[in-house]
Amino acid sequence: MSFLSESRPASWSRVVFTLLLALAAAWLCVWLRTPIPWMIGPLLATALVSAVGARTESWTPLRNGGQCVIGAALGLYFTPAVGALVISLWWGIALGVAWALLLGLGCGAWLRRVHAGHLAHLTPAQLHSTTYFAGAIGGASEMTLIAERRGARTDLVAATHSLRVLLVTVTIPFALQCWGVTGLDTFTPGLREVNVAGFALLMGLCTLSAWAMERLGRANPWFMGALVVTMVVTLCGVSLSAIPQAVSNAAQLVIGVSLGVRFTPAFVHTAPRWLGSVALATFAMMGLCAAFGWALARLTGLHPATMLLGTSPGGIAEMAITAKVLQLGVPVVTVFQVCRLVAVLVLVEPVYRWRYERP
Repeated sequence: MSFLSESRPASWSRVVFTLLLALAAAWLCVWLRTPIPWMIGPLLATALVSAVGARTESWTPLRNGGQCVIGAALGLYFTPAVGALVISLWWGIALGVAWALLLGLGCGAWLRRVHAGHLAHLTPAQLHSTTYFAGAIGGASEMTLIAERRGARTDLVAATHSLRVLLVTVTIPFALQCWGVTGLDTFTPGLREVNVAGFALLMGLCTLSAWAMERLGRANPWFMGALVVTMVVTLCGVSLSAIPQAVSNAAQLVIGVSLGVRFTPAFVHTAPRWLGSVALATFAMMGLCAAFGWALARLTGLHPATMLLGTSPGGIAEMAITAKVLQLGVPVVTVFQVCRLVAVLVLVEPVYRWRYERP
């Protein structure tokens, strides 16, 4: 959806109410010293009040702007030295992609086995497509759109991915905080000083890149467009500006809001048994990813927390924000998550045809 395509929200009062609620929750989390306070506070508060029927709303241009800012903030880590390190990890990234595809297949197969009787009203093809695309570790909107083309129950697919991202986003930062693994990052942004003119130019370039990706129909264009153009600028040794901390906090807040407003009463009442299975599967996947990340850390020499974030079944922006705030290998986590998303988007449909539509 275009940054300018929704110049007016459905209700300005709902948007303002939601933002004020999110801001209060963020401040509370800062006071409580929770991990990732500017995203987790708004996410949990908005999800809770939305679930009980409060009329919350996320304005699309704000969400897009938040994704653009976070993409730019992450791109600033990709100095030439970091770029060389990431290239040297190509084999680990390939293993991470293969792991994500296998994990998604396993999750889909488990959901199909558990709910075959519960979803007996679906045809075999609908059952296969619903469970397969629900299990795939990809973006919620992209997986739902592909699932719709295959005749799946899109409400179950969308609910699965929303709940998975929520659980991962909340669970992993608290687990890492309890583990005590913060501030271990040896990677730093290529530039730490804010330059007003440079910041304006950087955001202009990011907006143009995001707009171009959106026009080309690319996934997650506002995040990916900003990330790619900032990576290119930084890798070329050009220094424009750092991202002001207040702007980064605001971006995390609107991203948290955009996730939280999905949890409406209708969502809560969507097949409770299905959502329970999804929650169980999500915690199982997090445990398996922790073991896989630990093994990959032994092979790469990187910290296990970095590999856990890089291979976790969460969203790109959410896991990258976690890595940035906790200082846990931002560029490595970002590249692992981006490559996984791209690979899943490219391969998920061909694998489905091979798995379920072979003659």
